[in-house]
Amino acid sequence: MDKRTKILKAAMELIAENGFHGSPMATIANRAGVGAGTIYRYFADKDVLINETFKEVEGRLNGVLAENYPADRSVRERLYHYYIGLIGFFIENPMEFKFLGQYYDSPYGVALRREKIFSQSSNDYGSETIKSLFEQGIAAGEIKDLPIVILFALFIGSLISVSRDHIFGFIQLDRRLAEQTADACWDAIKR
Repeated sequence: MDKRTKILKAAMELIAENGFHGSPMATIANRAGVGAGTIYRYFADKDVLINETFKEVEGRLNGVLAENYPADRSVRERLYHYYIGLIGFFIENPMEFKFLGQYYDSPYGVALRREKIFSQSSNDYGSETIKSLFEQGIAAGEIKDLPIVILFALFIGSLISVSRDHIFGFIQLDRRLAEQTADACWDAIKR
């Protein structure tokens, strides 16, 4: 693993464990096994490091979601693919899940969340956004005509909650239970 990758991994782990303020650059360097000054050869400052760490984690997540994406299937099946894919990534990568939670619940992530909810852009891997699937479902009369932010809360909120409960050991989320949860989520948003 090269130094840049070690730094990104250390930043992700420490931020997941301690938050942004509890993860000073010197501690990140120590965890990565590099000198404190070495970080600044790769990242201008902590903000750049945090955003680059996010991009690396999100890139891996997007890669998982792009695998076998059912582009020619129904809105329900495409949302189902996202739901199962996100849960699978989160429970297989609990540090990444915790890091993403820190990121999205911080000033760093608020603007990005707003963009994902209100913009017209597509995902980096060229697939449809969850937002566009909600819009397609509303237009076709398949999904309740609720504000997009409410649909995100019902869809993303439920998968974050069950993923967190699995990671904390409150439930054992196997494939069957994940599928049942996805079905229940669909029941909550379908017309």
